[in-house]
Amino acid sequence: MNKITMDVFYTQAMDLIDLLEKQEMENMIKAAELCAEAIKNDGVVHIFGSGHSVGFGSECTGRAGSLVPFHMIETTDFVIKGLTTLEDFKNPNNHFERRANVADKLYDLYDVRPQDVFIVISNSGINGVVIDLAITAKAKGHKIIIITSMKHTLAEPSRHPSGKKLYELGDVVIDNCGPRGDALIETGELEKICSVSSITGIYIAQSLTAEICRILAEDHCDIPLLLSEEVSGYEKFNADLLNQYKGRIS
Repeated sequence: MNKITMDVFYTQAMDLIDLLEKQEMENMIKAAELCAEAIKNDGVVHIFGSGHSVGFGSECTGRAGSLVPFHMIETTDFVIKGLTTLEDFKNPNNHFERRANVADKLYDLYDVRPQDVFIVISNSGINGVVIDLAITAKAKGHKIIIITSMKHTLAEPSRHPSGKKLYELGDVVIDNCGPRGDALIETGELEKICSVSSITGIYIAQSLTAEICRILAEDHCDIPLLLSEEVSGYEKFNADLLNQYKGRIS
């Protein structure tokens, strides 16, 4: 293995963020506009990712400075809501995230309204459950934002019975600019190290939050952000705000 240091990772990761900013800024602005429009119309932005992409929803929700009308959809809800057993969900021979014809049931678990928007994230963009949810949301008339690695998805066949890939279902597609397989750094051997879709995902998530807030502010709309604990009266403010979306974001 070639000598790998943190400096090597830092340089390559920052180069990737720079590429993302230059190449995908227009698409991120379009995505933010869709989300802002939904929020202005009392809508919710539903966020769904499988595998490591679940981190995108965690990044956007439930923390100081996050937009309250962001709802993180989780495949574990299949178990929590009694749609499948934990044993089936964790079956190593039938990976749940690769299954088709299940996400329509996931959609029906939530209070989804016509003005709502969906963000669906998958680095590969070829697995059944994310494609299913995008197909279902599109059929219901929702705008869909896709975040994927175009290098990866164009190099692999779809695992969905329709033959579709996730990016084909998006009203807006944001390329996370990551490499096929997600690992970034060449080692001089067969293996590569340092997966980066989580890092680019965080950058995209927080960039969308910033742009949505800018749009809402310029349009003189209330910005539904959770306050941090250092702000006087944060508990009542946050409780009142969460109550506005009761049953729609949890």
